[in-house]
Amino acid sequence: MAQEFDVVCLGGGVAAEAIAAGLRDSGLTLAVVERELVGGECPYWGCVPSKTLLRSSETLSEADRARLLAASRVEWTVDFPKVSKRVLWMARDLDDSRPAAAIEATGARLFRGEGKLTDLRTVTVGREQLIARGALVIATGSRAAIPPIPGLDAVEFWTNRQAAIPRELPASLAILGAGAIGVELGQAFARLGSKVTLIEASPTFLGLEEPEAGAALRPHLEADGITLMIGDPCVAVEKQAADPLHAPSAVTVHLKSGVVVSADRLLVATGRGPNVEAWRSAGLAQTELGWLKVDPATLEARAGVFGAGDITGLGGFTHLAHYHGQVIARRLRGMDARADHTAVPRVTFTDPEVASVGMSEAAARARHRRHRRECRSGRDRARLHPRLSPGRAQAGCGPGTRSPRRRHAGHATRGRDSGRTRTRDQVTHPAEDTRRCHPPIPGIQPRAWRLPRGTRRRGCAARCGANVIGLTVTAWRSQ
Repeated sequence: MAQEFDVVCLGGGVAAEAIAAGLRDSGLTLAVVERELVGGECPYWGCVPSKTLLRSSETLSEADRARLLAASRVEWTVDFPKVSKRVLWMARDLDDSRPAAAIEATGARLFRGEGKLTDLRTVTVGREQLIARGALVIATGSRAAIPPIPGLDAVEFWTNRQAAIPRELPASLAILGAGAIGVELGQAFARLGSKVTLIEASPTFLGLEEPEAGAALRPHLEADGITLMIGDPCVAVEKQAADPLHAPSAVTVHLKSGVVVSADRLLVATGRGPNVEAWRSAGLAQTELGWLKVDPATLEARAGVFGAGDITGLGGFTHLAHYHGQVIARRLRGMDARADHTAVPRVTFTDPEVASVGMSEAAARARHRRHRRECRSGRDRARLHPRLSPGRAQAGCGPGTRSPRRRHAGHATRGRDSGRTRTRDQVTHPAEDTRRCHPPIPGIQPRAWRLPRGTRRRGCAARCGANVIGLTVTAWRSQ
């Protein structure tokens, strides 16, 4: 049976929620197709449960620090069933009834099932045919990328979906990939009592960040008992022989150097890949890595066909998917809204945190003929606020760095609560008029976050994070 809508959105994640909210009372009809849970990866298998797990492990670490700061003896026993139950509760017990009701309350129609794009205006869901009169939005998200390692397909392993809502605490855990997901979950499990080994093929870990960030974080991870195997790729995986001393899921990981790592559980955290099955046969262009190729400003793959969120390959962040949804909704309402990806923020929620916004130094060097790198240490100022701890920040400025109107191209900081100074869309030089630098999207107003009260300004050069003083961060937020 065919049904017509002004807009059909393939995927019911954060981008779809933002589009539904943006089209409310617009007179445009919207159909949202979701094969799993409304809300996408973040609330059920990503951000929310993983940060809940991190909070539980952080609590134990803070209790341990009490021995140094306030107590002569602190004792506890990890109650992992309690941790697991709370994580699952924060993930809504994998129940999306409330988000589904909320999206339908905007006037959108929700269709559950596997959607498939049969042409650039028609989506098939079971026996239903949904025809998009005006526009089609592809927001199918991403999933864990599984590398072609010999033997990996023959063993049981975790991805972020199993590790973020764990039902067991493994005695030992080997993690392939030391990016944000691997490092965050590795520290969480280590603090809860697992023996963790992080394995990274590249010469540095946290590859999207500055090399200095990983170098600064490394001693903290090692202090938590984590073993780091950096620059030593995995070449084979095999299941351990049946042994009553080891779990049925136990594996042996062989590294290029000849080192052999044995663990009760294996977590594969080697990156993300696009969910393309629903639309690949429609003939839409893809990037070299398989993502949907869109115009970064208009988010259009073709006239009347938009991409939003992870599937665009422009950044795998929930806040970015929501931003894409806002931009698309405004464009569907006839506004000339355009996306700006020059300063997308990100945080790795380790302890200490690693926060960045905009380009890395390498990207700034490649794009701008002239750039300047500045580093500031927060060690001498960490006493100014009780929650601050030693940290470090660096930044690269864009073209014209000698001009008083120079523009920051990116920031990176490492330290306690670094992510508290953050942006939704941009960071600018405090002396600049942000409206002239980046015209705002209609309906989105600027907002500035400053550092905690009690800190003091020391100029305006490249200071980012709650333990480095002086940066004013400007962001765009919805009214």
